Amino acid sequence: MTGAVTEMSTAPLKLQSNGSGLKLTSQTARSAAAKRVWIDLENSPHVPFFAPIVSELKQRGYDVLITARDGLQVAALADLMHLPCRIIGRHYGKKILLKYAGAMIRVTQLIPVLLRYKPDLALSHGSRTQVIAASMFNVPTLVLDDYEFAKDWVLIYPTWTLRPEVISADSMNHQGMQFATYPGIKEDVYVPSFRPRQGIREELGVASDELLVTIRPPATEAHYHVAESDLLFHAAVDFLAMHRNVKMVMLPRTVKQEEQIRRTWPQLFDSRKILVPKHVVDGLNLIWYSDLVISGGGTMNREAAALGVPVYSTFRGKIGGVDRYLAEQGRLALLTRPEDIPEKVRLVRRKATEEISKRPQIVLECVVDQICRVVEADATRN
Repeated sequence: MTGAVTEMSTAPLKLQSNGSGLKLTSQTARSAAAKRVWIDLENSPHVPFFAPIVSELKQRGYDVLITARDGLQVAALADLMHLPCRIIGRHYGKKILLKYAGAMIRVTQLIPVLLRYKPDLALSHGSRTQVIAASMFNVPTLVLDDYEFAKDWVLIYPTWTLRPEVISADSMNHQGMQFATYPGIKEDVYVPSFRPRQGIREELGVASDELLVTIRPPATEAHYHVAESDLLFHAAVDFLAMHRNVKMVMLPRTVKQEEQIRRTWPQLFDSRKILVPKHVVDGLNLIWYSDLVISGGGTMNREAAALGVPVYSTFRGKIGGVDRYLAEQGRLALLTRPEDIPEKVRLVRRKATEEISKRPQIVLECVVDQICRVVEADATRN
């Protein structure tokens, strides 16, 4: 479904794949109250994304269990957003052998939870460990995905994938998977419900006459990371350091990455030109009160674009359909070489109002509609 949202029919539903979306027909199915959806969180952006989805599913009568992998600030963000979850397993770093070993360990840790909960659907934004565990016991899996160049699934594939419609269907690796789309981008699921909270600049020690630049380093432990992204990140920090009235709020992805950044620019930390928040902060609130954002790709870039905050990407891997879409709309600037930084980055104080217009939550409703239809489809088969 890619148009306006329509009310879910109260009649029983059956789902069929037609190669381009979802089709509904009437057939006997279990009530939504009997359905169980298991959500697994493996990365920090998954927390704000799934928070409104969980709320909406519960309002529709579904029982929801949330598990999360420890690492990448997932647990801290879940606590900040009052999203109850069971922490299972941890992040094992970038090394391939440790990643595979860690994945297998986590699969074994998830299996007892799966067997006790007996979910009707395993839902995630790319949790490979959940898909493996669920597939071993024939539990249908639905994976949301908004980057078509992520590492392909091997041997075990999700039952369904759900992607933004701006991603070309030709780029999808089907391998027997059924797929559906939704309008807009992933960040449109939760950004419309955001309300600014005053005081974050004061908490960080940023004066009213200073420019606040939020910076997210490249994802150095991701399989799609390339060294060129690091060069752009370093060039961006050096460029900002030359401007007296700029404060950089740095959001390292890991403790190890923070240590490396501190070793590289000790004088900028000593002078408080670079600040690292002592505690996990509300990312949307920080972005909203920033004058601009520079990030190594991914969710923070798209959140800034969704909020209308100037944003520059230092990501130099394969540019996905969502980022191309935002760049074509002028909502995201792609930096391709160090010389682009002084030429394109505008250091201008931005006026952030305390109010943000309330927008309809159309994308959230579309995504939850699709999730419910997948659950109902499996119910009719059983």
